[in-house]
Amino acid sequence: MANRLGRQTVALPAPVHILSHAAVGGKHEGEGPLADWFDQLCTDSFFGEKTWEKAESAMQKAALGKALEKAGLKPDDLDYILAGDLLNQCIGTSFGLRDFGIPFYGLYGACSTMGESLALGSLLVAGGFAERLGAMTSSHFCTAERQYRMPVPYGSQRTPTAQWTATAAGCAILGREGSGPAVTAVTCGKIVDKGITDANNMGAAMAPAAYDTLSAHFAATGTGPRDYDLVVTGDLGALGHQIVADLFARDGVDMGGNYTDCGLLLYDIQNQDMHAGASGCGCAASVLCGYLLGEMERGRWRRILFAPTGALLSPTSTCQGESIPSICHAVVIESV
Repeated sequence: MANRLGRQTVALPAPVHILSHAAVGGKHEGEGPLADWFDQLCTDSFFGEKTWEKAESAMQKAALGKALEKAGLKPDDLDYILAGDLLNQCIGTSFGLRDFGIPFYGLYGACSTMGESLALGSLLVAGGFAERLGAMTSSHFCTAERQYRMPVPYGSQRTPTAQWTATAAGCAILGREGSGPAVTAVTCGKIVDKGITDANNMGAAMAPAAYDTLSAHFAATGTGPRDYDLVVTGDLGALGHQIVADLFARDGVDMGGNYTDCGLLLYDIQNQDMHAGASGCGCAASVLCGYLLGEMERGRWRRILFAPTGALLSPTSTCQGESIPSICHAVVIESV
């Protein structure tokens, strides 16, 4: 295929435009440095619902509704929606989107799901299989803690390497025609596992996957960190971000001042006591669909490399002492 660059990267034959985008967040997101970039914030962690899981579904409904409204579209105008979340069987998504009547592909890439949905959605549009579609994901601190670690009412201590799962959702509407930022290339990640078993140290577990995907992308495209206005990984936090920089430094590559991580951007880590930073599907999704795309539209950046990461563990695998396989999907977004 003429547009394949190496084994993992595809240069799209035509830009796939991001027609609109929306971000929804909770109380802590509203207290962070990116609060003004959210379309909707709620101080109630239940979002008016009876359970945290239903609250997560409510966030997805709100994010999709806001994105459609901003694009001047109706649900029937979308050919597909690609979405997922962190919950078992992705119930946050399936219950949240069941009333929209949009053809649905459910995805699970853990915290990399926003990159996965953007990449697959872009391939569908670029390949002529869809005119317009939605790409989205979400996470909720309380649902994630209950599933992966300890229920919040238990009051367990968080380790210094622990990250705070974002209570947030992000949605982007993709289409063939448009004038906003556009996806121009995607790199599919490989599963990478370096033997990390600590479920409270997601940054260390996921950093090798980010390094692997970014290395593959740079090699396939003949680019480096300096060829992008911003290289932004997702959910690695302070520890994982530093590990990625150290791994590239070992190769003689300086990631430089234009490399950051969504887990470092979403919260004021010190003042909000977020330990190593933010995590969760909603972290990268809301940072992208609020702050990053918003600043691109303002002209701050013209070309970014968005590379969210995901830890492919489950409560069962953790209890069985398994290590944590991880993945990272990269997407090039440009002002065209």
